[in-house]
Amino acid sequence: MTLNGMQIERSNLMRPDRQVGIVGYGAYIPRYRLPGKEIARIWTKNLGGSPIKEKAVAGLDEDVTTMSVEAARNALRRSGIDPKDIRAVWVGSESHPYAVKPTSTIVAESIGASPNIQAADWEFACKAGTEAVQASIGIIGSGMGSYALSIGMDTAQGRPGDALEYTAASGGAAFLLGPANEACAVYQGSYSFVTDTPDFWRRPGENYPTHADRFTGEPAYFNHVVTAAETLMDMMGTTAKDYTHCVFHQPNVKFPSRAAETVGFVDAQYKTGLLANEIGNVYSGSCMLGLTAILDIAEPGDRILMVSYGSGAGSDAFDLVVTEQINLVRDRAPRTRDYLARRTEIDYATYCRYRGKLKD
Repeated sequence: MTLNGMQIERSNLMRPDRQVGIVGYGAYIPRYRLPGKEIARIWTKNLGGSPIKEKAVAGLDEDVTTMSVEAARNALRRSGIDPKDIRAVWVGSESHPYAVKPTSTIVAESIGASPNIQAADWEFACKAGTEAVQASIGIIGSGMGSYALSIGMDTAQGRPGDALEYTAASGGAAFLLGPANEACAVYQGSYSFVTDTPDFWRRPGENYPTHADRFTGEPAYFNHVVTAAETLMDMMGTTAKDYTHCVFHQPNVKFPSRAAETVGFVDAQYKTGLLANEIGNVYSGSCMLGLTAILDIAEPGDRILMVSYGSGAGSDAFDLVVTEQINLVRDRAPRTRDYLARRTEIDYATYCRYRGKLKD
């Protein structure tokens, strides 16, 4: 087939030899919230608006590791499996606490999955978490293991006063993947689309990322997200009408809303998973966290389209169908909305202290 002048083979659709699904899922969002208007008060004297209402901020005792452990424990509670049966633990993040020391080994040991396990950290900007999901589908679908844990988690950074500071937030989700017959949602297929598009980067030794302003929209986010979504649907023989829900990477509210509408989705289909206004952009955990919110209310037979985005740049698109198992696992752990409701507002000074903005 041809899409936007590109020849795409049907073999580009990724489907494993045996079906794989989500046997457990878990969210984690810190309780602290910094309102966008508070950032605007400091930097623009309230003359500039905020792209979101507020963002989630990790506390002094929270980082990607601790939040990943919490989300992983929620996924395990829903699955009901023994952690020793997990074959791999993979953590995707843009803000691992150590430059040289894996996050995944700490998570694996904390949940009781080590030492007979494969563990690794993943990076690809905001789609590091869905990269880990792709790998988990591969390891389970090939028969190399029965279960794999994929996590997307971040404590995103934004330079003080920069546009990113309004949205760069903390939180994420964990997905325990396993055999389809045990799953609450089964993957029907997936597709990835990547190019070398330098819209966002951070060199070694730099504290904050740099972005290409408006360049991050059309050639970066929209090109990759829309192409990935349309290509997967073409390969699956579906249209937006075939899906009950969809969730896209959420750097703000406008981008995912526009992307969804561009490929044919209506407000009701993407509203449940659109959390950016309440928690900001949690980078690697963005669309994964949105998917947990959808699974919290989904019904058996519902079909979901999920599309991530990572700067640099690329998108992973997934087609899932919810099973009867969802009614058995859903209430075994806190729902995503429970974390959203657990809210403590902070001011800009407290935010600076919690996120280490005060440099020597």
